[in-house]
Amino acid sequence: MQNRDTILLKNKYISMKPIYFIMILSLTALGYGCKREDRLDHLDSSAPAPAQISDVKVEETPGGAVLTYTLPKDPNLSYVKAEYEIQPGVMREAKSSYYKDTLTLVGFGDTLSHEVKLYSVGKNEKASEPLSVNVTPLTPPVRSVFRTLSVDPTFGGVQINFRNSSQANLAIAVMLDTTGLGTWSTISTFYTGALEGKFSVRGFDSTEKRFAVYIRDRWNNKSDTITRNLSPIYEEEIPKNTWKALFLPTDTYQPASPSYSLEHLWDNIITNYDGIFASSNSSQLPQWFTVDLGRKVVISRIVEHQQQTSHIYAGSAVKSFVLYGSNSPNADGSWASWDSLGTFNSFKPSGLPMGSLTDEDREYGWRQGEDFAFDQLLPAYRYIRWKTLETWGGGGQVVISELDVWGQVQP
Repeated sequence: MQNRDTILLKNKYISMKPIYFIMILSLTALGYGCKREDRLDHLDSSAPAPAQISDVKVEETPGGAVLTYTLPKDPNLSYVKAEYEIQPGVMREAKSSYYKDTLTLVGFGDTLSHEVKLYSVGKNEKASEPLSVNVTPLTPPVRSVFRTLSVDPTFGGVQINFRNSSQANLAIAVMLDTTGLGTWSTISTFYTGALEGKFSVRGFDSTEKRFAVYIRDRWNNKSDTITRNLSPIYEEEIPKNTWKALFLPTDTYQPASPSYSLEHLWDNIITNYDGIFASSNSSQLPQWFTVDLGRKVVISRIVEHQQQTSHIYAGSAVKSFVLYGSNSPNADGSWASWDSLGTFNSFKPSGLPMGSLTDEDREYGWRQGEDFAFDQLLPAYRYIRWKTLETWGGGGQVVISELDVWGQVQP
C-alpha cells in the first residue's frame, strides 16, 4: 500500500506534466520563430543597387500623372521611387513596391512640363542611377474649379457657387478688403470635396464692400483671384418669441414622445438630444408641419441645425424638403392657400458617403446650421409649412435640432 503522501506527490507530478510539455513546445516555437525572423531580416549590404526600370509610359491626369513601367528582374529590388518638383523648391516623393508596376504622381498646380526622376531601390536602400521622364499634367482641379466660380451678393453677405467635377479636396477662401485700401483679411474658408455646391458668408451690412475669392489645394497650389465690389442685401435673424405651432388637420407628423415636440424647433438648444424635434419611428414620407411666425416676414433664408450625433447626414436627418408660405391658410389643412417657396437639398461639404464625417461637415450641418437661401426676394409670409421629402437614412422619421429664419420683418 502506498502512503497518502506518496500518492499526492505522484498526482502532483502527473498533473504538472502537461504544463511542462506546453512550456517546452512554446519555447521551441519561440526559438524557431526567432531563427526564421533572423533569416527574413538578413540584408546583404554589399549587394549592388538594382537595375533601372524600363519602358516607362506616362498617362497625364488633372494635376498629376500615372506612370507604368517594366520592373528589373533583380531579387534585391524593394521598391521604385519618384522624385519631382511641384512648385519651385517644393519636392515630393512617390513610392511603389516591387509587387506593382505603376506610380501615381499628384500635387501639380499647373500644366507645365515637369521632370521626374525614377529610382529602383534595393532592400539595402541602395538606389539605381535616376531615369528621367517628363510629365505635363492636365488642368489641375484648383484651376478648373476656379473657372466655375461665381460670386454674387446675397442677404447679409456674398454667395459663392462652384462645380468640382473631379471631387478634389479643396479650400475656397473668401477675403474682405477691410480698409478699402487693399488691406485683405480672410473672413471664411470653405472646405469641400463635393461635386458641386454653394455657400454664403454673411454678417455684413448693406454698404458696398470689396470681396475676393480664390481656391487652394492640400499642396498649397493656388488659383487666380476673383475680386468684386458687392453690396449685401439687408437681413436680420427673425426673433422666435412669437413663434408657435399651428396644428392643421392634414399635418402628418406625430412626435416620438412629448419630449420631442415641435416647439423644440425654436428653443435655441442644439446640443445632443436636448431640445430636438423628432417624429415617431413609424412615420412615413412625405411628412409636414406648420409654424406660425407671429408676424409677416420677407424670408431670405432658413437655417436648419441637424442633430449633433447620430442624425447628422445620416439616420433621420432631412435630405430633401419643400418650403411653403401663406398668410391665410385654409382651416381644413388643404394646400390651395399655400405658395411653394422652393425645393431644397441637403449639402454635405466633404462629399463623403453616409457614415463618414469631417469636422467641416459637423460645423456646417450642426453647429453653424445648413443654410437654405432663396435666389430672389419673396413676398412677406406669416405662416410656413415644411414638407420633408427624403431623409439621409431613407426612413420616415424626421429629426431636426433647430430652425432659424432670416430676412426682414414687415410692419
